Amino acid sequence: MTKLTDFYESIFGCKTYKISLDAGCTCPNRDGTKGTGGCIFCSQSGSGDFASDRNLSIREQVEHGIKLVESKVHGRSGERHGKYIAYFQNFSSTYGDAHTLLDKYRESLLCEDVEGLAVATRPDCLNADILNGLAEISKSHFVQIELGLQTSNESTAGMINRCYTNQDYIDAVQKIKNTAPDIHIVSHLIFGLPGESEQDMMNSVKFVVKHNGTGQSFGIKITVLYVLKDTPLACMYQNGQYQPLSQEEYFSLLKKALPLLPSNCIVHRLTGDPPKSQLLAPTWPTDKKRILNEMKRIF
Repeated sequence: MTKLTDFYESIFGCKTYKISLDAGCTCPNRDGTKGTGGCIFCSQSGSGDFASDRNLSIREQVEHGIKLVESKVHGRSGERHGKYIAYFQNFSSTYGDAHTLLDKYRESLLCEDVEGLAVATRPDCLNADILNGLAEISKSHFVQIELGLQTSNESTAGMINRCYTNQDYIDAVQKIKNTAPDIHIVSHLIFGLPGESEQDMMNSVKFVVKHNGTGQSFGIKITVLYVLKDTPLACMYQNGQYQPLSQEEYFSLLKKALPLLPSNCIVHRLTGDPPKSQLLAPTWPTDKKRILNEMKRIF
């Protein structure tokens, strides 16, 4: 098990930051192709609450994102410290015309100090044209594909309106490995989904390890489930049908999950960064610095 900062530094030779971009996509469980409304926890911005304005060009989004990072991290703008990964984060960033999307990916990599590409998507939104294009990009740049799995419990998946199967995930991982073995695959899990037991969550971790754990390094993101305003989950929470995990409960789950990860697993995230203006519960993750310090102390 390796920390993300160490992993990126081994590739880029310096501190590396991800900047959130918007490719202008939606999702098949929003536009009616597979469903409507999206996953029950997903915000109106498609979990890209910190992405730049999609009305800006990709180059403009990159410049805006770099300025935000530099201002936040270093207290100033105009100076650059380290390298950047263009992170197409919200909705399903491979869902759309392949030619148009690949042009946007390539445009981001033409920007100064952008050395890598990360694309977040669903396992059922990786067609051959997109994968072949990303494979070509991976010959000259670091490429990371993030697959939102959330849970390996198919009953939970149906309840949260995920609208794809575990087999879709398995097939996506295999297609990526077959097409472009240099692409770094990251799987996203959520702890605290409605009705899930501790065993369900540990099974999800084991499922990711099983289908990624041999050969090259792979990544994992684990976050606690947030209740955001104007989502179906918010209605469940307000009606008393859902209670989020406490910090103690979440940390206890992490203590049991981390030993399940092999040495070639890169831990990308163990805590999220919820938008405070939209967050209903739980409120404990909003003090990110304190939570990160607590995680360092415990883990």
